[in-house]
Amino acid sequence: MPQPSPFRYFKTSPEIIRLAVMLYIRFPLSLRNVEDLLHERGIEISHETVRFWWNRFGPMFAAEIRRRRVERMRSSPQWRWHLDEMFVKINGETHYLWRAVDHEGEVLESFVTKRRDRKAALKFLKKAMRRHGSPEVMVTDRLRSYGAALRTMGASDLQGQAAV
Repeated sequence: MPQPSPFRYFKTSPEIIRLAVMLYIRFPLSLRNVEDLLHERGIEISHETVRFWWNRFGPMFAAEIRRRRVERMRSSPQWRWHLDEMFVKINGETHYLWRAVDHEGEVLESFVTKRRDRKAALKFLKKAMRRHGSPEVMVTDRLRSYGAALRTMGASDLQGQAAV
């Protein structure tokens, strides 16, 4: 059964809604500036309408852009992830923030754990690879947990090491 359109109850066309939301997101414009730009093009809407559309459709458009970007990156032969972890304090208690960053600097995945061991690294890597696919190379900071987790997954050939 086809999924119903998210624009089905709106009188305005989906192209205009997409244009208004993308203008607001992509460029450093205020809601009133977007209203003025659309007014110059003969589209009469309020800045409050743009705000409503942004709240309603913004996450959907962002997910669509993210999905297209990941598909483009997966087809790229040099798709490389940089994996690192850092110490963070949450309510006075030390935790570890694991991150996967692609070769363009986009944070792909982040994950917070209380431990910094093979089990935590394995859980993080599985989550990241399930969501974004497998990269060509994973550059790490030589933490032994990554090597153990990748051996467990059978992907130890993916691990590269950062120059120190």
